[in-house]
Amino acid sequence: MSYLTQKTVKDNVQFCGIGLHSGVTVDVCIKPAEPNFGIVFKRVDLKENNIVIPNFMNVSNTSLNTTVENAFGVKVSTIEHLMGALFGLGIDNALIEIDNEEIPILDGSAKVFIEKIISVGINVSSSPIKVIKINKEIKYSEGDRFILIKPSTLSLDIDFELKYKNSIIGNQRNKFKVYEDDLTDVYNSRTYCLYEDIELIKKNGFAKGGSLENAIVVKDSEVLNPEGLRNEKEFVNHKILDCIGDLYTSGYRIVASIICSQGGHYLTNKLLRRVFQNKENFSVVEIKEKSLPHTLINRNFLKSIA
Repeated sequence: MSYLTQKTVKDNVQFCGIGLHSGVTVDVCIKPAEPNFGIVFKRVDLKENNIVIPNFMNVSNTSLNTTVENAFGVKVSTIEHLMGALFGLGIDNALIEIDNEEIPILDGSAKVFIEKIISVGINVSSSPIKVIKINKEIKYSEGDRFILIKPSTLSLDIDFELKYKNSIIGNQRNKFKVYEDDLTDVYNSRTYCLYEDIELIKKNGFAKGGSLENAIVVKDSEVLNPEGLRNEKEFVNHKILDCIGDLYTSGYRIVASIICSQGGHYLTNKLLRRVFQNKENFSVVEIKEKSLPHTLINRNFLKSIA
C-alpha cells in the first residue's frame, strides 16, 4: 500500500460509550469519505445546522477537553483522543456521525478507537496527501508554561514535560518521533486526575461519566485503579496523545519539532492560532515523491493492514 496517499476507513466503524463529562450514552459511526473531504463531524440528533468541522478556529472550549463548535452553536466535545487515533492511522477523510454532543471516553485512551479502525481496515486512494511544514520558530507561553514549534526536516518530534507536586505523577518527560517511533504507550495511555480535584471538577459540571474504568485517579501516593498504570510514563504519554489530537485540528499532519512544558489543550490551540495568523509561518505541501525516508504516518499501526 502507499503511505503517501490519502486514506479513509474501508467501512463504517461504530462505537458506543459514555461521555466523560456529560455522563450520557453516545453512539458514533465513522464513515468512509472521498479524497479531500477532510474530517467532518455530523450531529445526527439534529436535523439542521449539524455539521461541525474540527478546526482549531472552531475550538470553543479547552477546559478538561477540546470542544469544537459551528456558527450555530452546535458542539462536539472531547474530540482529542479520536482525533489522535485518526492522525496516527493516517486517516485523512471521514464523516463522523454522532448522536449527542460528546465523543465517548471508552477506556480513557485512544486504544479502542485504533483497534476498531484497524479491524475494519483502511482504504487507500490515489490522491496525494498534504502536510503542513512549519517555516519559523513560534512560541506561546503563560507564566512558566509554554509550547514551542520550530522547523523540522521530515518528522514530527514532540518533547513534552509535566510538573506536579504529587509524588506519583511528579516531574515526567518523554520524547517521540511521531512518524517513526512505536507509539503504543502513547495511544494506550489514559486520562487522569487527582482525587482531591474530583469534587471541584464535578461542581463545575464536568466528569459526570468519569470512573476508574475510564480514568486514572491518583490519591496522595497511590493510584486508585486496581490494575495500576499501563506504562511508567502514562501521565505524560497521555498528554502527548492529547497534543497529537489537538494538532490535527490544523487539518493536516504536521512536519515540525514541538517542545512543551506543562501544556494542554489550551496552549496547543493558542499555538495553532498564532502559527496560522501569518502565512509566512507555514507551508501546505502536497507530497508526491515516492522515495521519502519515512511515511508521515506511523508504520507500527499499519503492519496488519497492507
